[in-house]
Amino acid sequence: MENQIKTSNETADKLAVMDALYRFAAGIDQRDKDLLMSAFAEDAISDFRPAGKKAGFEYPVLEGRETIVSALRGSLTNLDTTHSVSNPRVKIDGNKATLDALVEAQHVPSNDPTRHYLMKNQYEIEMIKQDELWVIKHVVIDNVWRTGDPNVLAGI
Repeated sequence: MENQIKTSNETADKLAVMDALYRFAAGIDQRDKDLLMSAFAEDAISDFRPAGKKAGFEYPVLEGRETIVSALRGSLTNLDTTHSVSNPRVKIDGNKATLDALVEAQHVPSNDPTRHYLMKNQYEIEMIKQDELWVIKHVVIDNVWRTGDPNVLAGI
């Protein structure tokens, strides 16, 4: 019985860790600032440089929840996006966790649905548990493959 409870709690924690990434993706796609904010720790760090470099962009490391959310909302203002999360792997150690996942991100200009830029990215995330909610502390995003018009992501 004790092993069943431990397994049940571990499964619930793993799902709660993954939920932070789902909140991130849905917050972007639904243009929901509060949902997006709920995915990050106040002092979070987001590093899109590896993926950006492969796509031909220089993108700075973003520090702080407000900065991250503001930058994402600003850079994606004129784009419709869909993010799909797959292959999540979670490791939990007390109130810290790591999550590796693949995220496919489709970007389409709001005013021109004939163009797109599709990226399959590898996310490496460090998380912490704050007030019973798992949040992203540090995320590094690298690109596996991409297709379409990179100017879409650049806003051109």
